[in-house]
Amino acid sequence: MRSLQRTRHSVQNTLKASVTFDGVGLHSGEPVRMKLIPAPAGHGIVFKRTDIALGNTVVPAIWNLVERSPLCTRLVNAAQVSVSTVEHIMAALAGCGVHNALIELDGPEVPIMDGSSAHFVRGIMQHGVARQTQPITAYRVKKEVSVTNAEGARATLKPMDRLKIEFHIDFADRAIGQQTRSMDMRNGAFARELCECRTFCRRSDVDAMQAAGLALGGVPGENAVVFDGTSVESGGGLRHSDEPVRHKMLDALGDLALAGGPIFGHYIGDRAGHSLTNTLLRALFDTPGAVEQVLCDPIMIARLPGQGLVWDEIPQQRRVA
Repeated sequence: MRSLQRTRHSVQNTLKASVTFDGVGLHSGEPVRMKLIPAPAGHGIVFKRTDIALGNTVVPAIWNLVERSPLCTRLVNAAQVSVSTVEHIMAALAGCGVHNALIELDGPEVPIMDGSSAHFVRGIMQHGVARQTQPITAYRVKKEVSVTNAEGARATLKPMDRLKIEFHIDFADRAIGQQTRSMDMRNGAFARELCECRTFCRRSDVDAMQAAGLALGGVPGENAVVFDGTSVESGGGLRHSDEPVRHKMLDALGDLALAGGPIFGHYIGDRAGHSLTNTLLRALFDTPGAVEQVLCDPIMIARLPGQGLVWDEIPQQRRVA
C-alpha cells in the first residue's frame, strides 16, 4: 500500500444522522425495519440482526461472506446468521460515498422498497454525509480478470483510473430485448442515472419463483417491473427506456461494493448476475498481482462514486413512454 498525504478531501465518510426504512422483504414477503446508523472511521459497512437475541448477530458486508445465488446477494456469517438482498442498499451507500455504517435489521432481508435504491439514496442524503479522520482505502485493478458461467455469461474487471461500469443484456422478451450501457461512475452519476431503476423479471420467472416460495413480497408496479413478451407491468411506465440494463448496473455497483472499499477499474458485465460478479471479486483477490490496495489522494477521491453529490442531483420518479 502506498502512503499518501492525508488531506481533508481524502477521508472516509459516514452518515450525519441515523435513518430508518420500513418495508417488506422481496422474497420473504415479511415486514422488516432497517436502520442506518453512523459508524466510526475504519468500521466499514456492517449489518446486525436485532431480531436474534443470542450468538453472533453481526454480518460484515464483505465479498467472502457471500453465499452465491442468482436471485439476490446473501451474506452469511460463521454462525450462519444471514442477511439477504443487500445489493440495493450497498449500491446506495457506495453511490452516496458512505464508507462506514451500522445497518440494523429486525429480519433476514433488506426491505425492497420500490425495487430500486432511490428511497435509500434520498434517506441518506436528506441529512448528508459526515467527513471523518481516516483516509479512504481503495482497490486498484492491476491486470484483467474475467470469469464465465455455464450459460456463457461473463464478468470482467480491467485496469482503469476510476470506476466504470458497462453492461449488456439480451432477453427473448421483446419489451426488453438487447440493451447495452456504459457509464463512468464519478461524482453523482449513480444518483442521477441509476438509483431509481427498479428490479425486473419475466412473468414466467415470477410464477416459478412464487411456486417455489420465493418473491412473495414482489408486487408488479409497486416494487418490481415485470415483462411478458411485449407487455410491461410497471405501475405507470418505465423510468428510463433502458431501465432493465440500468438496474443491472445498479446491482453491479452494489455487489462490487462488497470488495470492502471503492474499486478503481472497468467492470464489464455480459448477461452477468449477482453470483457471477461475486465469482469475479473472488478471482480478483485470488489472482496474484491482479489488484493492489491504495490510499486515495485528492485526485483519486474526485473520481469516486458519490463524491460531491448534492440533493438537487437526486431525481424524482421520472417517467418515459
